[in-house]
Amino acid sequence: MKIKPFKGIRPPKDLVEQVASRPYDVLNSEEARAEAGTNEKSLYHIIKPEIDFPVGTDEHAPEVYEKAAENFQKFQDKGWLVQDLKELYYVYAQTMNGHTQYGLVIGANVDDYLNGSIKKHELTRRDKEEDRMKHVRVNNANIEPVFFAYPDNPELDAIVAKYTAKAPEYNFTAPLDGFGHSFWVIDNDADIARITDIFADIPALYIADGHHRSAAAALVGAEKVKQNPNHRGDEEYNYFMAVSFPASQLTIIDYNRVVKDLNGLTDEAFLVALTKDFVVEHIPELYKPSGLHNFSLYLGGNWYSLTAKPGRYDDNDPIGVLDVTISSNLILDEILDIKDLRTSKRIDFVGGIRGLGELKRRVDSGEMKAALALYPVSMQQLITIADSGNIMPPKTTWFEPKLRSGLVIHKLS
Repeated sequence: MKIKPFKGIRPPKDLVEQVASRPYDVLNSEEARAEAGTNEKSLYHIIKPEIDFPVGTDEHAPEVYEKAAENFQKFQDKGWLVQDLKELYYVYAQTMNGHTQYGLVIGANVDDYLNGSIKKHELTRRDKEEDRMKHVRVNNANIEPVFFAYPDNPELDAIVAKYTAKAPEYNFTAPLDGFGHSFWVIDNDADIARITDIFADIPALYIADGHHRSAAAALVGAEKVKQNPNHRGDEEYNYFMAVSFPASQLTIIDYNRVVKDLNGLTDEAFLVALTKDFVVEHIPELYKPSGLHNFSLYLGGNWYSLTAKPGRYDDNDPIGVLDVTISSNLILDEILDIKDLRTSKRIDFVGGIRGLGELKRRVDSGEMKAALALYPVSMQQLITIADSGNIMPPKTTWFEPKLRSGLVIHKLS
């Protein structure tokens, strides 16, 4: 893999907690407006700039993108974001529920994305790509990083440990979720060169989270290649910002489903229909899937265990073995006639970080008719699928904690 260090644009230590924010795609405009409040230094003014306009303003309006660029320049002019003087790598650590994962902040290569060496496991939507492309273009920067995994490497672990043994540049606990965020600067030239060399021998990187940001960053980089008659290949626009973690440190949590109706079936008829492909058991209390091919159903105030019967899936098929595939084919499609998870208005998705209680709440409120909880995909399954060139079904993986935005930014020139 071809990577490089870069001159990061970062907040001064005493401002980092005011600048840092959640990623643009985990909250809506109203939530961003509320979180930013009166804090003029919040990164939401750059990544959700519609908050600077009257409520109801189209977030995709040209003047909103222009406002993002205006605010990005303002942050630099006021010293709320300052560019490092030399090209650096960085270590970014996240702590959730007592577990810490350590990522390297790198410049990932556009060509590696375009030729498939940076592997994806989800399809992207063109409208979402175009939104992020406009944001990258107008700012001429990757304001937010993407989230990669790399095969474990002991020498990289040792370099990271050398820096994390020191006091961090940033160290804070985020509001709302209580997750810890720490950040170190790798400034030794020999260590920087060695990291670049080690990655050169790594055969692939894997997108964990941020497929649309990755696609947008790479496509803007490719645009700039065509626009530059003197293109050499070492320009900054040939790279985009990513935080890459050892695969073994990452955990994928469940990504669950709630449906609005039972396709005309009564609760009883739906349960009978399930018995064709599943062993259905009533559970007298809240129930979490116990393992692969076991599902949790909440319906009519009751919890049920659904275990797929042998022969209803293929353990030798990297896609067919996934519980998202089994549930999509045998429940959502065959029984409920929900054919396209990307476009159907009869289904919604709930990240496992919200807990089973959120599934129960949405059904009990009457908003949804039933909820289905899935056993999470493993990192090894994700890697196997990405290596085989396959794509997972929509809404398969949920990574937590999310990367905090605003700790470092990468300019394309």
